Amino acid sequence: MGSLYTCILFSFLVFFNVQQGDYCTGETQAASGDFAQTKGTHFVMNGRSFYLNGFNAYWMMYMASDPSTRTKVTSAFQQASKYGMNIARTWAFSDGVTDRPLQSSPGSYNEDTFKGLDFVISEARKYGVHVILSLVNNFNDYGGRKQYVQWAKERGQAINSDDDFYNNTVVKGYYKDHVKTVLTRINSITGVAYKDDSTIFAWELMNEPRCQLDPSGNLLQQWVKEMAAHVKSIDNNHLLEIGLEGFYGGTTPEKKHYNPSNLEYGSDFIANNLIPEIDFASIHIYAEQWLQGASEEAQANFVDKWVEAHIEDCNSVVRKPLIMGEFGKSYKLPGYTLEKRNAYFGKLYDVVYHSASSNGACAGGIFWQLLAQGMDKFRDGYDVVLEESPSTATVIAQQSHKLIELTRQDSNVTESTRHRS
Repeated sequence: MGSLYTCILFSFLVFFNVQQGDYCTGETQAASGDFAQTKGTHFVMNGRSFYLNGFNAYWMMYMASDPSTRTKVTSAFQQASKYGMNIARTWAFSDGVTDRPLQSSPGSYNEDTFKGLDFVISEARKYGVHVILSLVNNFNDYGGRKQYVQWAKERGQAINSDDDFYNNTVVKGYYKDHVKTVLTRINSITGVAYKDDSTIFAWELMNEPRCQLDPSGNLLQQWVKEMAAHVKSIDNNHLLEIGLEGFYGGTTPEKKHYNPSNLEYGSDFIANNLIPEIDFASIHIYAEQWLQGASEEAQANFVDKWVEAHIEDCNSVVRKPLIMGEFGKSYKLPGYTLEKRNAYFGKLYDVVYHSASSNGACAGGIFWQLLAQGMDKFRDGYDVVLEESPSTATVIAQQSHKLIELTRQDSNVTESTRHRS
């Protein structure tokens, strides 16, 4: 059985890599050509429909900032490209931390770390992978909102909670300055300003914004409006998204029952994403964390309804593309098997494909998280090392291939329509 499986896998990958060759070249050209755009509920690149299949790798700037570890970044992009992935989501922040910070204090940047981010973008370009760069963390890891607030407190601001990140003028100024610094950065390797580099697919305002001070989502709504306008005033080339998990808020009380435990988390999926400067929506999917203690069946039912509701919202109300920005299955949680992870990835990939192939809004999936070999300290249970998980790699490759073929079909339809007209 093992030999038969190996033979099938090898045959598939040979076929896939043959199919993949033109695609990688095309994506590299895209990375040096047109910027990603949206057209209704679809992404468009170089005049063609563009679908996303990729990975999260928050660690890339950190590892690239040390020449002795930056090969891990190269390895990850090599593996991703091998299996047809075309998008990576990673951090463009590391605030006030002791180990390789990007921003050690407001406006003070570590050039070695910035050169690490330069390397990440340069390697992504080399391997035909686009990147989504997140600009701050909601959580304390790598600094986050809490660090911005702490900086303001140290400089005399009377701040009551970390949620004052959203309404304190000084703190908002720190964030705006960081945005401008990153967007106008000249890459030390390519010589291209980030805001002019089409390797970057999109900016993300924050990783998983939440707000306990105003659970309805109104405070976050005002912050997103202000910061989205700020980003677009500096860089109107790139797409922009918020970084939401997908929780419904005060403007849609009838949808609150979709939220984990029927709670509000300070974001408002529909209202937030209707802001004109926001180009596409995201959801994250962690039923095993959000519904701890629930049965596998209950968690699976939650995922089905969660995804279906948000696709429908983006089809009919938001009318913008949707991505699954994070999803995964942890081997550290009870009941895990590799087969369950593969089936879970496959189920969500099928949802993406069905939506994309039927003119729906869901245009891609980005799993959490990809690691290169030899990165044990970054293992969080959700990690996928492609060289060590050939069956998962096959599931990912199959999705890449299906989306590549869908792009080609769309291109053929467009071309035939052009000739008829």
